[in-house]
Amino acid sequence: MKWIDVLNYKELSEEAAKIIKERINNSPNLTIGLATGSTPIGLYEELIKAYKHGELSFSGVTSYNLDEYIGIDINSPQSYYQFMFQNLFNHVDIQKEKVHIPNGNTTDLQVECAQYEKLIKNSGGIDIQVLGIGNNGHIAFNEPGTSFDAKTHVVKLDDSTIAANARFFNNKDEVPVQAITMGIGTIMKSKEILLLISGKGKQEAIEKLKSGVVTEDFPASILHKHPNVTVIITNN
Repeated sequence: MKWIDVLNYKELSEEAAKIIKERINNSPNLTIGLATGSTPIGLYEELIKAYKHGELSFSGVTSYNLDEYIGIDINSPQSYYQFMFQNLFNHVDIQKEKVHIPNGNTTDLQVECAQYEKLIKNSGGIDIQVLGIGNNGHIAFNEPGTSFDAKTHVVKLDDSTIAANARFFNNKDEVPVQAITMGIGTIMKSKEILLLISGKGKQEAIEKLKSGVVTEDFPASILHKHPNVTVIITNN
């Protein structure tokens, strides 16, 4: 696990964008796993800037998002579908048919999970996966106690996760209690992982990750078992 400490969020975003740009330019048909939440927004802004400056193209890129809420329409501002299009996809030349986001409004969630898993496998797996980390150590929506072998599945969100995500809704009661998430086992099959950690509120999670203790009680700890992980971190 490679750690890169930077001074602030802007540097974190720039450093992450530099890595993604290099990977895409070296492999124009890259398959990339993408995250939502506040942490990767700066990364996406930097990638949009690079695209507009002619420094990279997304035309051959295939993307897979980590997760989506269950029971939220894709047209809802709080859906991760809208998040990704507003913060990245609408501003670059990625082909819409190469964008993949779990469907949390399907009538058969188990079939959706199995199909999403199959799509990733048929794409040859994910070349580089962007991750954030929750205060409780979750990656994607894999909450503490999730099996390290889990594939794409339905998850019940922890109260702490619901509380943390309430800032994107009018109130806590509007936050969905379930989501579809890429499993830890699926994430670990990615060829490369880029973990972004920003904010003073993540200090406890940072210390637990740095301890090197691998336990399902702290899902992100499994990343110590992956051969190619870069962590970019700022306390500001």
